[in-house]
Amino acid sequence: MTLAAPRPDLAPPSPAALAALKAAAGSDWTDDPDLIAPRLVDWRGRFHGNTPLVLLPRDTATLARIVAAAAAHRVGLVPQGGNTGLVGGGIPPADGSAVLVSCTRMNRIRALDVPGRLLVAEAGVVLADVHAAAAAAGLAFPLSLGAKGSATVGGLAATNAGGVQVVRHGTMRALVAGMEAVLPDGSVLHQLQGLAKDNTGLDIKQLLIGAEGTLGFITAVALRLVPQPRHRVVGWAGVDRPGRALDLLTRLSDLTGGQVESFELIPADGVALVAQHLGLASPLAGPHTWHCLVELAGPQPLDALLMEGLAAADDAVIAQNEAQAQALWRRREELPLAERQDGPAVHHDIAVPVSQMPAFAELAAAEVEARFAGARVLAFGHLGDGNLHFNVRAPAGDGAAAWVAAHREGITALVHDLVTAAGGSISAEHGIGVLKKADLARHGDPARLAAMRAIKAALDPAGIMNPGKLYG
Repeated sequence: MTLAAPRPDLAPPSPAALAALKAAAGSDWTDDPDLIAPRLVDWRGRFHGNTPLVLLPRDTATLARIVAAAAAHRVGLVPQGGNTGLVGGGIPPADGSAVLVSCTRMNRIRALDVPGRLLVAEAGVVLADVHAAAAAAGLAFPLSLGAKGSATVGGLAATNAGGVQVVRHGTMRALVAGMEAVLPDGSVLHQLQGLAKDNTGLDIKQLLIGAEGTLGFITAVALRLVPQPRHRVVGWAGVDRPGRALDLLTRLSDLTGGQVESFELIPADGVALVAQHLGLASPLAGPHTWHCLVELAGPQPLDALLMEGLAAADDAVIAQNEAQAQALWRRREELPLAERQDGPAVHHDIAVPVSQMPAFAELAAAEVEARFAGARVLAFGHLGDGNLHFNVRAPAGDGAAAWVAAHREGITALVHDLVTAAGGSISAEHGIGVLKKADLARHGDPARLAAMRAIKAALDPAGIMNPGKLYG
């Protein structure tokens, strides 16, 4: 798949423009095709781009000079972090009309405020390093995901990343207390103080969170930390339908006073895939239509409360040590890998209201399987925040790739129609990029889209920031 063309009035960068950008970057740039090539394709190999130049600034002042030069010469800039995105948001246009800017060299942890429970990290700091720095101070940053070893703080903020702990701690919108950013004219936003109260007008940092680099470059963020939990307990339960899983979540939340850290919903097919391809059998003795993985965390032992909460399940086990807890989590974390090994699928990252998720998981799956002969829906995800990975697997046997290619657009259109009818979102975690632009235009609230485009036009009138992404 090639990317949509950028704005027609943004011409490919001229030699003079490229020279100005190189001068602004100092020695931190490359036009070596061999060094550029790995940055031009997403990790799934679905999106491919092209660029004549990659800029690699090491500090905010250098990036500000780069953006000012790009604004003066009307050159499109595409920000890229760890390149772990799934919607093409960090890949430049295929025609080479924009310059790629990587913030991976801006990778310092600038400050750790233990009393204030804040950590200031530059955009290129990887998530695993944030976890390690917080843990060394006896604190925790409560956002985790599978790509924590490569996903960067800037990318996480730009896409409003979530992960498995959103049910308790929220997405990046809730976890970013302050921000430094370079705006499209080259000016620098200084909002890193991390104030709990600041009623001096619009919160500009919140405009940039989730904007996918279309309104400016996030250069550093102040992240909210939480006390490192003294006790953690993980359990696995089996139920006959998703509605009972939601009942378990409600029961556990009430029993613990909101100390449910994660609550994952997995169908029997997903458990079977992990057993088949990765050798991780179900931890429960008998078959169950749906499985739940739950983690509680807090300052006091929680084993008894988890046992009481899971007593309403058909069957359950509770990890007795950290090794067993990690083994339970592996069954969930490696499910996407097992699914990929089993064969191709049409993937969807969606969200519906939590109260609607049980019904949606069953009824939407039945609708898709009825409309597309041979389809096998694998719907799993974060029950506590309504986020489903709604993946439609091809029929078993030869021809699976051809089946996916033939039905991808029709399946996605149906799934997004069903999500919209349920009052949900066509993108829960990964953003819009270029992959979902057309469906955002089709399903998005007109007033909201108009406001988004107005903000884009006001802050970036030349359209140089991540051209062709999100809303144009």
